[in-house]
This record gives sequence, structure tokens and C-alpha cells, in this order.
Amino acid sequence: MVGLQQVVKSFGMALVGTMHPRMLWLSLRPFLIVSVLWGLLIWLTWTPALEALSIFLTTSAFTSWIQDGLVWAGFENARAWIAPLFFVMLIIPLITISLLVFIAFSTVPAIVNTVTRQPAYQGLECRRGGGVFGSLIYTLWSAFLCLVLVMLTLPVWWVPPLVAILPPLLWGWLTMRLMSYDVLAKHASTQERDALLEKYRWPLLLMGIVSGMLGAVPTFFWATSALALVLFPIVSFVALWVYSIIFVFAALWFSYFLIDALQKMRQEELDKALTVPARVIDLELPNHG
Repeated sequence: MVGLQQVVKSFGMALVGTMHPRMLWLSLRPFLIVSVLWGLLIWLTWTPALEALSIFLTTSAFTSWIQDGLVWAGFENARAWIAPLFFVMLIIPLITISLLVFIAFSTVPAIVNTVTRQPAYQGLECRRGGGVFGSLIYTLWSAFLCLVLVMLTLPVWWVPPLVAILPPLLWGWLTMRLMSYDVLAKHASTQERDALLEKYRWPLLLMGIVSGMLGAVPTFFWATSALALVLFPIVSFVALWVYSIIFVFAALWFSYFLIDALQKMRQEELDKALTVPARVIDLELPNHG
């Protein structure tokens, strides 16, 4: 696979870089902002949302069988916790996507600036193939597509094998799209970005899936643990910071990989431009007899 060695190298550099105090702060800032916003929203909507969801689960022909099936299976108290469980299952993807979008839009540029200030990349020219407006539109559109996919696949997240497969794929795909665009927005031209994304499509997808697998650990715990439901405020608070650290790590990983790939591509183009094909000129010396 093209670039696999650089994938491993940039992974190690990102792992070390994530422990830097500046990176920890960059993970803490979006975590605090998103936590406060979602905390207020959940606090304001918890009771009416549970009432509406309970009515829907009880009266809807599509979902009423769930409670009946749980009661039949011996879970007599299912009616008491099925609505909160559904609410948590619905809110997890929304919180995760909003955090990733916030980090991609507000934190990735700071991470890219940190990487490009290193001596190896200080001479890298900024060609600005993407602006703030373009990044916002791309981020929102990607998040919308991911949210649609989440809502379409959410019913089968309850199946034990799929809860460990679908979240990594979805978060990985979204991470790859957002990180790749925002990392290259400042330094690469549109043509360079398209060329790099085409050349390194599979390594970038692999990086996204690995990041998604790391980010799916809190999701798996939330979706399968009764303790997560009982301690939802505390568990969600801790898990959200885990998400934030993982997304900052992913941003560092993509930054090291793509900035290095961009620099190498420009160097190859420069070497090609400076290489003048050697021409052999046969000179016939005059015969002076």
C-alpha cells in the first residue's frame, strides 16, 4: 500500500504529540464547550423528551413490539428504562458528530500550525486551496451525510457484532473526510489536495477507520452497559473527553501524514522541473588534411 510506512511513522509522532500540554489543552477546550452546550440542552429537554419517546415507543406499530418482547423475555421493568435507553442511543451519535465537527472546524487549524512550525516544514508555501466558508460547508455536508447513515443503521446497533463494526466505519469515514480537507485547506491548492486524496485514498481511509475504532470504545460502552445508563451524566462527561483526545490525536496523525506527503509531492515536482534531459551533440571536427 502506497504510504504505509509514513502511516506508521506519523502514527508514532501523533501519539507522542498528543501528550504535549498544548495538545491536551486543545482537546480540553472543545470538550468543555460541547459539554456545556449539550449539558444544558439535555437538562432542558430530558423530561419532555422521555415522555414523548415513551409514548412513541408504546403506541407506534414499529416500536411497540420491543417493549412487549422484553417483558416476554423476563425484563418486567423494561417499560421503565427502555425510553431512557433509546434517548441515550439517539443522543450519542449527535454528541459525537458535533464534537468532531467542532474540532475539525476550530481546532485542526491550530494543530496544523503547530506541525508546520517544526523545522522540517517551515518553508512550506501556503496556497490556500480551501477557505473558512468552504471548510464550513464541507464540514456541515459531511456531518449531515454521516448523521443520515447513523439514523439508517441505528436500529441494528443493538446487534452485538454490529455495535463493534458500524461505529468505527462511520466515525472513520467522517474523520477521514473532515481531517483530510481541513489539514490541507491552508497549505495545499485545490489541485494538490485532489491529487493527494486520490493517491493516498486507502491509507487515509485506514487511518480514519483506526481512529474510528479508537473512538468507538466509549460508544461500545455506552451502548452495551447498564451502568452507563444509570450514571449517564458522569459517564457521558468522561467519555466525551476521551472522544476529544482521540479526535485531537487523529488531527495530529492526519496532519503529520498529509503535510509530509504534500512536501514530498512538491519536491518531486521541483526535481522534475529542474531535470533537463541530457542531449548528446555530435560535433564533427573539420579535417585539415
